[in-house]
Amino acid sequence: MQDLKISVEVVRYRRERWETAAGERIIAPLPPGILGGFGPELRRFIAAGHFQGQMTSERLTAILNGMGLHISKRQVVRLLSRGLEALVAEDQAVLRTGLETARWISVDDTSAPHARRNGYVTQLGDQRFAVFRSGVSKSRAAFLGLLQAGRSEHVVNDVAVARMREMNMAAAQIDALASHGDKRFACAEAWAAHLAALGFDKLNVQPDPVKVATESALWGAISEQGLLGDTAIVSDGAGQFRVGDNHALCWVHCERLVHKLQPSSKKDRDAVELKRTLIWWLYADLKAWQRYPDPKRARALRARFDRIFTRRTGYVMLDRLLTRLHRHKAQLLRVLERPEIPLHTNGSENDIRAFVTKRKISGGTVSQAGRIARDTMIGLLKTCAKLRISFYQFLGDRFAVPGAPHVQWLPDLVRNAPA
Repeated sequence: MQDLKISVEVVRYRRERWETAAGERIIAPLPPGILGGFGPELRRFIAAGHFQGQMTSERLTAILNGMGLHISKRQVVRLLSRGLEALVAEDQAVLRTGLETARWISVDDTSAPHARRNGYVTQLGDQRFAVFRSGVSKSRAAFLGLLQAGRSEHVVNDVAVARMREMNMAAAQIDALASHGDKRFACAEAWAAHLAALGFDKLNVQPDPVKVATESALWGAISEQGLLGDTAIVSDGAGQFRVGDNHALCWVHCERLVHKLQPSSKKDRDAVELKRTLIWWLYADLKAWQRYPDPKRARALRARFDRIFTRRTGYVMLDRLLTRLHRHKAQLLRVLERPEIPLHTNGSENDIRAFVTKRKISGGTVSQAGRIARDTMIGLLKTCAKLRISFYQFLGDRFAVPGAPHVQWLPDLVRNAPA
């Protein structure tokens, strides 16, 4: 017979107080894990109930009051968002370790209201970890900033200059940046001031020199920090995720575009169904090829891709869509170069579902501390699940619950797990 015992306990601590000859007052410290008059076991219960159990602060308060604990909703919210500095640092270290060691990462985003304004959250991870970062923009520059794992540097190096040339930046502007003595900038403000001093913000040309220079300098900083490297980024095709030379597209999102077509005649409906069938057959063969890669078979799959996406059907909307998808052949067939990467972003879809559920139940966040706590705790929850670690035990160790089993630092576990 298994049972659970929950009881409310009140502890009064008698703390020694000393005053030195210099007038400094010394007070004996409380045991670790106590925050604002509440113990570590309560903190663990509230955090697990809110972030893993998806319970609102109102329901948690009602349950705790029913157990005989005197606590208000405001105090519950404080315990959910304060005293998490060590967990925030661990989550940041998980991201950096993941970016340093990942062979591929999948990414996705969704809306994340904050302070009564629209916002966005970006998820990225692989089979070992997941992190969430929210902000007001989901631009490519914002995504590149996220990939620096807590840093916001801008560096003008050979990688950045090469990226500027790829993005068709004018030679005079490239020379102005490359020949300048300052090539490293610690924050976005310093970089913006540098561009303004060079007059980039006054240029009315295309492509936008400020945008191109910023994205290139961010990419240069990522390269210099040793992050990503040849890591493949698998996405649903959103423009902000198209960075680097190893971008791959999700086949599920590709086929979904064909599925969403609404043909009006039987001939067109039959054409759509035939193409969908051919696409899924090719998808199944790509999955089989992943298990047993063969160069000769890869050439046949590439030729088959061309036949599916270039052969006309007579249904204009379908033919236009197939032509557009064929232009992304390299990204859709990236798996033939990198058999280890997934053919879809189902992992990201599954990870971000927890965030969407949290948003539906609790709405958005109001304070910056609340937003950081939400991103951090959901990321650590998903990372623990992927590493097959109990999130409840993880919280017990990090909140210094007496008798809680030790849980190793997550970045070390991510680094040692097979990528």
